Amino acid sequence: MKQNVGGNEQLTAFAGILLVVFLAVEGATLLNLRALLTVHAFVGMFLLPIVALKMGSTGWRMARYYLGGEKYVQRGPPAWPLRVFVAPVVVASTLVLFGMGVYLLATHEVQGTAVGLHKASFVVWLVATSVHVLARLMRMREALRSRYPGLPLRLGVVALTLVAGAAGRRRNAVRRRSSAGSDVGAGGFRLALDHAGAATLSSCRSASVGMVAKSISSL
Repeated sequence: MKQNVGGNEQLTAFAGILLVVFLAVEGATLLNLRALLTVHAFVGMFLLPIVALKMGSTGWRMARYYLGGEKYVQRGPPAWPLRVFVAPVVVASTLVLFGMGVYLLATHEVQGTAVGLHKASFVVWLVATSVHVLARLMRMREALRSRYPGLPLRLGVVALTLVAGAAGRRRNAVRRRSSAGSDVGAGGFRLALDHAGAATLSSCRSASVGMVAKSISSL
């Protein structure tokens, strides 16, 4: 099997930069979560395929390294503090963060253990991911600028990931269950994407995807 270590790093970098962009938007919603709860949920669902792509590409590199893939062994593993301490925390907090987010969307809970886990995992995730990004920044920049074989295929994978995120948001959009003005109740928040809101979010999504695609094509 042909081993394209540089291509793997580039795909990981593409996924990483998408995560940084959209997670910045997700973080901005925390400034006024009650008013931006629908946007928060929308971006969270949009991020799921991107997270899967990032974990898949890094998991592939790890598997190839430990299985003795020649090129991967030659490239070497990440620095041991990142590998032993930071990476496991990033993975675990990511799984809890998004897992609890999906659960809360499904149940409409606004308090309790799941909400506490969602908030706590975000704090842990933010710290661990910040260390990870800062440590890998120069390597990421190099990977984004390089021209490794298979670039069109990797860009296609990234495009399909964005499409999957948009499709997932449509499938999981929570419809209004009560009359206007009753978004907060005993059963929790009743999220809704009405026609005007959906059109606005769709426009924002299209603009964001266009900006990311333009940035990638100019590397």
